[in-house]
Amino acid sequence: MRTRMCFDDVAWEQSEAIQDAWVHELFKEETLMAIGQFILKHRRGVPIELCDPKAGAFNVSFRMKFEDGGSAIIRFPKPGATMFPEEKVRNEVDIIRYIQQHTTIPVPFVLHWGTKEENPLGLGPFIIMEYIDHVMDLSDVLNTPGYAIKDRPILDPHVGTAKLKLLYGQFAGILLQLSTLRLPKIGSLVQIDDFTWEVAQRPLSYNVNELVRLGTLPRLRLPRANETFQSASSYFTTLADLHLEHLIHQRNDAVDSADDCRRRYIARLLFRKLAKEGRFTASSTNLGPFNIWCDDLRPSNVLINEHLQIVGVVDWEFTYAAPVEFSHAPPWWLLLEQPEYWPDGLEAWTKVYESRLQTFLKVLRKQEGVAIDQGRLKDEQRLSRPMQQSWDSGDFWVTYAARKSFAFDAVFWTKLDARFFGPSMSTEDDRWKERIDLLTKDERAHMEKVVEKKLEGMKTRVLAWEPDEVDLKILK
Repeated sequence: MRTRMCFDDVAWEQSEAIQDAWVHELFKEETLMAIGQFILKHRRGVPIELCDPKAGAFNVSFRMKFEDGGSAIIRFPKPGATMFPEEKVRNEVDIIRYIQQHTTIPVPFVLHWGTKEENPLGLGPFIIMEYIDHVMDLSDVLNTPGYAIKDRPILDPHVGTAKLKLLYGQFAGILLQLSTLRLPKIGSLVQIDDFTWEVAQRPLSYNVNELVRLGTLPRLRLPRANETFQSASSYFTTLADLHLEHLIHQRNDAVDSADDCRRRYIARLLFRKLAKEGRFTASSTNLGPFNIWCDDLRPSNVLINEHLQIVGVVDWEFTYAAPVEFSHAPPWWLLLEQPEYWPDGLEAWTKVYESRLQTFLKVLRKQEGVAIDQGRLKDEQRLSRPMQQSWDSGDFWVTYAARKSFAFDAVFWTKLDARFFGPSMSTEDDRWKERIDLLTKDERAHMEKVVEKKLEGMKTRVLAWEPDEVDLKILK
């Protein structure tokens, strides 16, 4: 049986086709000229060059160089990749300005932004920002030499300890600053005026975008746009509900057999039971305050100069106030690669990760000591202790499973099942057969209905995106 849940390949192909068609339109001469003129309306100076666009996973950016030595970029969310473009742009602008005002983390300065209706170019919502000059990103430095851009990055196993401490230490300082930003609810920030922000929108996560894009989850199954959460337990329960909804609604490639479906269903139901019982959060942290959390904060979004000093942190679109358990889990990106994609499996990732974690915690403690000596941090605000505890207890895997719908199955059966439900005599693939007795009669009956639906759905392969997911005009 597969461990990870696969993406819906039919949806993925459509997503890629829409992105490619849209990007192709950007290279028309009249489009490029209009983009250049639009940047000049919001950034003073004599322009020198409009550089070729750069495309990331969710955005396309154009850089305009100026005679004064500075640059500005305009960035557009890519249709087909970004399922909530205006919400994403608005969230990113508000959180960038909040971080800029409350920390010393180097983030881009926002010159101007607007909605689709405010964009005369007809290219959707946008942000115009000052460009942060840099040599490379942190992933470039840490990645295994010889790996191509198309390859998934993996931390260079021969990286020098001094270099690793230098880079980990700077990143640790960023996480430490973010951890001091405390908010009363779980959700996305909305700027009210120049000095006031409120948690007033749902937490728009990386996972939510991918559930809609590659998991074909109907939008009505998501939290409402203005829905926030007063407790960590209620948010964990909502995430567990989304895992189950994902399994039920993904049209293609969700399961490969009846038993595979039962295995995935039981895992999600047991995880939801634990969430509803409040097993994933402590009473002391359940009601907040909550920490700023960025789903996409990783080395490829951290810019460095020729001296290996961090000069910028970019791509804050999937950032929101989250349970403190998220921030207390040590960062997954220490090896660059996510555990579910590690070539030799989850346990092999864990073994390599443990040694790198100790290096990271050592430099984090040093950062904490400096901040305490300077009066910027209190001893009880240290991150190193809860991070070590999260790893030792296995809570790291709870938060990872809660945030990662497509990785959920691998994490649940490898890292969570035995912890919460006891040892098993079966192999990992067959352990679900022992856990079926934990379901009620009604739950088992519902499971069989889900199995029947999934097996019927496997007979044909159709696109299951909702109508407003796709701008079909782009493909014509």
